[in-house]
Amino acid sequence: MAMPKLNQLPPPPPRIGMWEPISTAQPAELDMNRTRELQKFMEDAGLYESGEESLKRQEVLGRLDQIVKAWVKKVTEAKGYNEEVVEEANAVIFTFGSYRLGVNGPGADIDTLCVGPRHVTREEDFFGELQRMLAELPEVQELHPVPDAYVPVMRFKFDGVSIDLLYAKLWLWVIPDDFDLSVPTLLQDLDEKSVRSLNGSRVTDKILHMVPNVQNFQMTLRCIKYWAKQRGVYSNVAGFLGGINWAILVARICQLYPTALPSLLVSRFFKLYSQWRWPNPVLLCPIEGGSLVLPSWDPRRNFRDGNDLMPIITPVYPCINSSYNVSSSTLCIMQQEFQRGNNICEAMDASVTGWNTLFERFLFFEAYKNYLQIDITARKDVDLMNWQGWVESRLRLLTSKIEKDTRGMLQCHPHPGECLDKSKRFHRCYFMGLQRKPGVCAQEGGPFDIRFTVEEFKNMVGMYTYKKPGMWIGVCHIKRNNIPLFVFPGGVRPARPKREARENGAAAEVDEAGDGKKRKIDESITCHKLRKFDSVAGTKNIPWAVEAKLEDSSITARCPIEDCSQSCLGNEGSFKFSPPVGASSSVSGSSSSTADVILVSDIVPAPSVCQQGSSEVHDRFQDDARSMGEVQKNFGEGTRVESEGVRQGVATGRDCSTIFRNDAGVEELEPTAPSSNVVPASYGAQKPLIKFNFTSLVRANS
Repeated sequence: MAMPKLNQLPPPPPRIGMWEPISTAQPAELDMNRTRELQKFMEDAGLYESGEESLKRQEVLGRLDQIVKAWVKKVTEAKGYNEEVVEEANAVIFTFGSYRLGVNGPGADIDTLCVGPRHVTREEDFFGELQRMLAELPEVQELHPVPDAYVPVMRFKFDGVSIDLLYAKLWLWVIPDDFDLSVPTLLQDLDEKSVRSLNGSRVTDKILHMVPNVQNFQMTLRCIKYWAKQRGVYSNVAGFLGGINWAILVARICQLYPTALPSLLVSRFFKLYSQWRWPNPVLLCPIEGGSLVLPSWDPRRNFRDGNDLMPIITPVYPCINSSYNVSSSTLCIMQQEFQRGNNICEAMDASVTGWNTLFERFLFFEAYKNYLQIDITARKDVDLMNWQGWVESRLRLLTSKIEKDTRGMLQCHPHPGECLDKSKRFHRCYFMGLQRKPGVCAQEGGPFDIRFTVEEFKNMVGMYTYKKPGMWIGVCHIKRNNIPLFVFPGGVRPARPKREARENGAAAEVDEAGDGKKRKIDESITCHKLRKFDSVAGTKNIPWAVEAKLEDSSITARCPIEDCSQSCLGNEGSFKFSPPVGASSSVSGSSSSTADVILVSDIVPAPSVCQQGSSEVHDRFQDDARSMGEVQKNFGEGTRVESEGVRQGVATGRDCSTIFRNDAGVEELEPTAPSSNVVPASYGAQKPLIKFNFTSLVRANS
């Protein structure tokens, strides 16, 4: 894709959306140079597909369009319609997602929508006759229909190009090739699945019409998507954000800075969203009403909308929250990443670091010392694909259940994607990092047992309607040192540095304040310089450490995975459990041998890095202009506030060494990965400490 023409300064574009832009200043020479540097970085990273691959995608789409047109005529004739109706019968292929937005990379799939006439059904014809036609084609491989999904889809590879094909039936006898999907009246009398299928394409087209400069938007979005994947926050299924969510967030920045080049748009992206006061919604335009009985997002009328943590609203009717999967844990993680990105961009303004620091990969399997491992198995490839799709759609509920049953004190970081052990057939593996959530008072830290939570989750997953023999799920707790080697590149566990630190923390210990208490700092000159820019921004990230206590256990729950080396809590293994604190009554299940139990206690408060505003009830439908004004007012001032408990703890001068026990049964837990290009923050208070107790309880007598 060509780079924006930097030597041409177009006139200020008209206002797009609801609000006036923050700045319409023309790009400076520095912005032009940085945009060139960003363009080169993205090219070197392989984010653009070749001309040959682009041409092949167009050929595949043309072939697919011919197939669906022939399919509709065949179905129309089979249903007994006359020759005139058969001749006029037509179906049209639309694209949406990253391909339609112009930001797809090499090997990415193409999201497509087939729009057909009223007499061609989804259940009988789309997942019937069309599926059979595709299965007979030699170019089609890995055909996988998912008719029971929230948005029914048919996935396959056509001549090596991955295709996700949706279907929507309109109440029209003839579908013209130039049909306009933006007209709201076409949703009249459609079923919910057709509305959801149509909205993907309608939202994508609307976004492209809502940005002042499409080329700058595309380059910025491509950059942000790459950053999100590198930092492990690109996955709608895992509870983070997907492609359409990031597109709306970037489009909002483009509206606020209509004349800015991509380098400045990236910087403003992190500045704005590091200070955004969620759950205030992100909107590109006013929420549209309509004459149809289709509910739009409105927390004043729908109490469920009021529970959304990170509302990002689609710009077409019906306007819905596209980020309903976000949980408290994943929101906190994304806020940390927004702040890290803002710190780095501020350092780049002072020429302290470069683009490679921003896009440094997050080392998930080195970030925590404690993980949950979720294994699934099946007996056949088809069964595994169906089982995997079902389990993936439920994984976010495990995060929510753990948050709820631990009263928000245990934070889960789901790994965005499955891991494959090539030595085991029909097996997939998922991981979740575990850490204490910052900013929790010590008085609230009673013990919590998540065995009941895990068992409830497995029972819920086991209710799969199409479950077949051999479909199995197991959940176990593992430590970082026991993570299976197949998750690492080349099957080799990377060597760990002697001194570990959080990304915004340090690599060495010095007595900065002269009070006899050592604080960790980075030894590199670059990161030492970054510290002062973090102070200017007003951030006060205080790194925190965690203790973990683990008593080895022998799990006897049986795992059907051949030669499985992990201790799994599978469906075949049941056990006694203790309900979470706060449960109204004690619940017990069938007994087994020994099972892992995660206990959380002895919390020392820490300032939250994911501050979500005051404790008062927010008006979740607050005017975005008011929120935008607050963000502009607070630029450069920082938004995080230390908790009262932290201030009291610092005032008492409690020595951290009295908490850190270095006996044989205790080990240090530092839940974020060390980084060679860290961005340390200013340390304004003594480092708080948190404890995790991982113990094992033997079987209780009935």
